[in-house]
Amino acid sequence: MNDVHLAYLSLGSNIEPESNLPKAARLLAQHGQVGKTSSVWETKPVGGGGGNYLNACLEYETALSQTALKETVLRPIETQLGRKRSADKFAPRTIDIDILVFDGEIVGERWLTQAFVVVPLAEILPEFKNPASKESLQDAATRLRREVWMETRPLELG
Repeated sequence: MNDVHLAYLSLGSNIEPESNLPKAARLLAQHGQVGKTSSVWETKPVGGGGGNYLNACLEYETALSQTALKETVLRPIETQLGRKRSADKFAPRTIDIDILVFDGEIVGERWLTQAFVVVPLAEILPEFKNPASKESLQDAATRLRREVWMETRPLELG
């Protein structure tokens, strides 16, 4: 029997986000088990042009390793939904799916300061603590919400 891994994923889009976020969630469900989902949050783009983003996070169970999940599920879904990768990390995108936490371990630390990731993730994983600062995601979300404009949007992922 394969081990089941618990991942927390972020989804973001500013090209047709009302359709691309739910499509991505449905495609993810074909490859693993989608658990808790956050609200969908509208945010302004960071560092670049384009329309506002819609962002959300979800809990995801998979038998795949972190690398296999990224290479055989997440990237192909991004490609299927029209994601064009470029050197411009702030370019508009149809969908961006990132692994934030995998089996209780933070994947990359850049997201810990980004309200558009921390706020939705705190809805489904509020007590998770930044190992460096010991700050909970809920406390970080409260702090970051004071620094940027964000609001929830009535959009279901499922």
